[in-house]
Amino acid sequence: MAKAGKKYQDAVKLLETGKVYTVEEAVDLVKKTATAKFDETIELHVRLGVDPKYADQQVRGAIVLPHGTGKSKRVLVFAKGAKVEEAEAAGADFVGSDEIVTKIQGGWTDFDVAVATPDMMGTVGRLGKILGPRGLMPNPKLGTVTMDLGKAISEIKAGKVEYRTDKAGNVHCPIGKASFDANKLVENLNALMDTLIRVKPAAAKGQYIRSVTISSTMGPGVPVVHA
Repeated sequence: MAKAGKKYQDAVKLLETGKVYTVEEAVDLVKKTATAKFDETIELHVRLGVDPKYADQQVRGAIVLPHGTGKSKRVLVFAKGAKVEEAEAAGADFVGSDEIVTKIQGGWTDFDVAVATPDMMGTVGRLGKILGPRGLMPNPKLGTVTMDLGKAISEIKAGKVEYRTDKAGNVHCPIGKASFDANKLVENLNALMDTLIRVKPAAAKGQYIRSVTISSTMGPGVPVVHA
C-alpha cells in the first residue's frame, strides 16, 4: 500500500490548500492525479442542501451524458412475446421473463441495468429484496419501466447515468474516464450540474448546492467553484 500512498500524496501536493478551482482547472488537475495503471473513472460529488429523510426533498433521476461514461453497460430486459425480439434487436445483453427471475433468485446479478415492460412488473416485483438494495430495480421515474424498449436500451448504451441523493444528501455520479479529452469531461460535468439545479426540490430551503468536488478512482477530491 505504501506505493499507492506515495502516489496519493504526490497527487495531493498538486492541489493548493483552500483553493477552489474552475471546472476547467479541476478537470485538468483530476486528469493529472489519475496515475493508476488502469483508466480511472472520474466522479462528480455534489453536497446538496436537502434532507433526504423527507420524500419531497429527495433528488433522483437519470440523464444521458453528452459523451457517455466510457463504460459499456450490460442491459437485462424483462419482457415476453414480441417485446423479446424488440429488446434483442435494440442490443439488450439478456432478455427473458420467468427463467431470468429464477436465475436471479439463484444468485445471478451479472448485469448493470434492468429494464422491464409494465406488464412484467408483477413478476419482477418478486425480486425486490435482491434488486432493490443493489439499485437494479426497474423504475418508471428512471425510464426503465417502459414499452419503448428501443429508446430505453439505446439511451443506457449511450451513457445514461442515474443520480440520487444518499442519506447525507450527497450525489455521487461518474462523468467519464481519465482518458477522456478534458472538454468532454467538462461538458459531461456541466450537463449533470445543470440537471441537478433544474430538479431542485421546491421544499429545499437555504443554499441548495453546498459543495462540488471531482475525483478519480484513486485520487484526491478537487473542489470546484459552483454557482
